[in-house]
Amino acid sequence: MSTKLRFGLQARFLVAMAVTLAVVFALLALLLQRQAAMQREVDLLGREAMQSMAVDALNRRGEAMVEQLADSLINPLYYSDLDAIGIIVRSASRQPDVSYVLVYDPTGSIVHDGSFDIAAYGQAMNDPLAAAAISSGQLLAQWSPHVVDVSEAISMGNQRLGGVRVGYSLAAVRASEERAAENLNSRLQELGKRHLGWFVALLAALAAVCVAIAWYVQATLVKPIRQLAEAANAIGVGNYDAKRLASNRQDEVGELVRAFGDMNDSIARHDRDVRRMAYTDALTGLTNRLAFRESLDHRLMMLRGAGRQLALLFADIDDFKRVNDTLGHEAGDEVLLQFANRIRDAVERMGGDESLLARFGGDEFVILIQNGDVRTTATLLAETLVKELGQPLVVEGRQVFLGTSIGITLFPEDASGATALMKNGDIAMYQAKVAGKNCYRFYSRAMDQAVERRVHMEQELRGAWERGELSLLYQPVIRMSDKRVIGAEALLRWQHPVMGAVAPSVFIDVAEQSGLIESIGPRVLRAACMAAAQWSVDADTQEPPFVAVNVSPRQLRSGDLPEEVATCLRDTGLPASRLHLELTETAVISDEAHASALLAKLHRTGVKVWLDDFGTGFSGLSHLRRVPVDGVKIDRSFIADMQRDPDDLALTTAIIAMAHSLGITVVAEGVEKEAQFNILRERGCDLAQGYWLGYPMSASEFAQLLI
Repeated sequence: MSTKLRFGLQARFLVAMAVTLAVVFALLALLLQRQAAMQREVDLLGREAMQSMAVDALNRRGEAMVEQLADSLINPLYYSDLDAIGIIVRSASRQPDVSYVLVYDPTGSIVHDGSFDIAAYGQAMNDPLAAAAISSGQLLAQWSPHVVDVSEAISMGNQRLGGVRVGYSLAAVRASEERAAENLNSRLQELGKRHLGWFVALLAALAAVCVAIAWYVQATLVKPIRQLAEAANAIGVGNYDAKRLASNRQDEVGELVRAFGDMNDSIARHDRDVRRMAYTDALTGLTNRLAFRESLDHRLMMLRGAGRQLALLFADIDDFKRVNDTLGHEAGDEVLLQFANRIRDAVERMGGDESLLARFGGDEFVILIQNGDVRTTATLLAETLVKELGQPLVVEGRQVFLGTSIGITLFPEDASGATALMKNGDIAMYQAKVAGKNCYRFYSRAMDQAVERRVHMEQELRGAWERGELSLLYQPVIRMSDKRVIGAEALLRWQHPVMGAVAPSVFIDVAEQSGLIESIGPRVLRAACMAAAQWSVDADTQEPPFVAVNVSPRQLRSGDLPEEVATCLRDTGLPASRLHLELTETAVISDEAHASALLAKLHRTGVKVWLDDFGTGFSGLSHLRRVPVDGVKIDRSFIADMQRDPDDLALTTAIIAMAHSLGITVVAEGVEKEAQFNILRERGCDLAQGYWLGYPMSASEFAQLLI
């Protein structure tokens, strides 16, 4: 009997099962393939989103910081204030991920690198990104394999002062991106393994189960990731107010959604902080230069053609550096806060609703007035500020007397643009300082010429000593009892090849204001000591002639004067007793405690100290008991009028009597008539100098006079 192969139900079932299993395995393989592709897609989307977000955030952060730095560095770079530049640069260098902060001049030479010793000062920037930064006249961001370099030019008006560069390390940013990507990938892999277990456990389930699993994957994984990608793109364009994703899930996706939301909040807070830093002064809370300039530009645009005026007041604290030098920077910050509060109160009372107060940096404040008659309002406000800011401040338990110089400029009378207005206000403020400080001045076009002349004189004064244009003359000092020459005052003179003989009252003030006196003063001291060391001794009296040298208030405030004097005496061989230092009365009494300590230190070297121009700042007689001085020089203004003015004669007599009661020598300067000499001698004046007694002469001529 032949046997026939039968394809029965079992076989069919087995075949069906095999086909079913094959289909299930195919579906499983397909699903696994899709899952792997989905994982790669999610990883790619995550990496792209995080990279885009990090790049954009870094660009915005760098641009905001560089723009802020560029504005903050205008005045310090213009005035070559390396200390102020260093403070700003070092503060910026401490920001996260910042590799370097460089300030450079228009030629690309480094002005400041953030170090205290400025080791790279004057060196040319020769890195691959330097050329583009130097040549660019605007904000520039450059990328290299290791750093993001953001730079911007620094200009004042049409004058380019230099620029600033900030470099951000890409290593830290990429490391952060890589960690986040690895974390995301790790979590996706964990999630994939979990789903694989579900697929294996439900292998007997056919198409419906597979479809359910696919739907589950789509709903629980892909959709949230896509939503996160959309949210990341929104953050990338600066939209931090988009609807926050919420999830109550306790798995990795839920953690990812919540972490992403926290990251969004953190970036938003950081952005707000950056914006606040960019537009607000950190110390006083006032509007800063950047925000003020934007507001000024906007208001000028609205006012053009409207027939309305606008006034700018530039207020600068007088002698603020003295506070930092004597009391420290913390005390200086307290002074700035008190000044800011006083100015704010005055502006709120008198400036009107549309007024705006800003701190431009350092000790400079700017006020914008737009209400009513702006000239009248600006005048009243300036008068109020001069009065109120001249009142003493209490800092660290001590009274500090300062003041403020205010410059006022008007729109559209003085200028039609913001840059020109701010320049004019600064010029007017400077003229207020020249006029004696603690006052206000309105801008006039004549001020431009005065500033140009002063700037030109300052430029010419630099290097004048090296060119031999500066020289010393010596005016004899006479003992009134026997009319014997016992010393001389060293007088600095400037003979310019074009300007001719420049009056000392002019160029000494320029040197004092510009700080050049700090380099000229020690040279004058050394030259005078060298000359005096060559003068012969009077054989009859055995009294060697002294030399008197004027010391500027800046030299006194620096605190280095005792060391300079000691070094000069040691190098020249001049006995200390033959050197007299002349300090102005106002310089001594402005900070009596500091001056007393410094004068006591000078006395220990053996030199003598005289108060020059005594009586002009008349607090004088009461201060003589507290300030250790050896002599006072009665100001020539009292000597000139004492024959006609009984008050001047009485005051001169009182000074002589008071000084003698304290054992202090009295010197009369500006004696130009015999009658003046006789009156002073009758009242017991010790020494005198003036044209009637002897004109200023060279060191050799004075030496001949002693023979």
